[in-house]
Amino acid sequence: MVATRVKHCGITSLEDAELAVETNPWALGMIFWPQSPRACAPDVARDIASRLRRRVELVGVFVNSSLDEIAALAEMVPLSHVQLHGDEGPSFCTEAARRTGTKVIKAARIRNKADLQALQAFRSVDFHLVDAHVDGMRGGTGQTLDWALLDERFSEVPLILSGGLTHENVGEAVARVQPFAVDVASGTEAAPGVKDPEKLAAFSAAVVAADPPEPEPHTEDPDPHEPSAEQPAPDPAEIAS
Repeated sequence: MVATRVKHCGITSLEDAELAVETNPWALGMIFWPQSPRACAPDVARDIASRLRRRVELVGVFVNSSLDEIAALAEMVPLSHVQLHGDEGPSFCTEAARRTGTKVIKAARIRNKADLQALQAFRSVDFHLVDAHVDGMRGGTGQTLDWALLDERFSEVPLILSGGLTHENVGEAVARVQPFAVDVASGTEAAPGVKDPEKLAAFSAAVVAADPPEPEPHTEDPDPHEPSAEQPAPDPAEIAS
């Protein structure tokens, strides 16, 4: 089983980005939606990318932005992934991938089976991200998704699990859902948009602890009729003599 990856989202400063990277995450998420309390300034995102892009994937989170806006930021930062957290359709996602050259994460807020079924239409994206549904909010709610709903998910698109994850419940989430990655914002914060070093470390440690250990490699019992390294095969010349 491949180890579950961690995406630290809601990064707003280079200092927090560097703290997060010390916990060996898969990705950092920077939100480019002005209404979010965790919005990241584009010039700050560019500084983060300049310093850390060789160590971690960089995800830009957008909510109903235009293709031109997404493409411009993806190039300026630059980004490795774009996360579309609004009402974007499958065709928009395909065009976003073509325009930016990045991988695309399509996010959906899940409250029932119908929401989950609607996400299945996004077959061409690189990842599905599922989050809790809270009316009037696009994410970062601290509310936990009903993981049992994901039993009805039938898709080969890798899954990123979000929604109310903390170091206290992420182990159970990993065991229950077995996602490609887990996404956390409020669960590792001291305040909205400000990371807590202890919570960052505790969250990543909990994910590592939740993954099952690698199985021991199987070694067959040696054949007693086969010569071993300690007992080399006899020289045929000696046998003949």
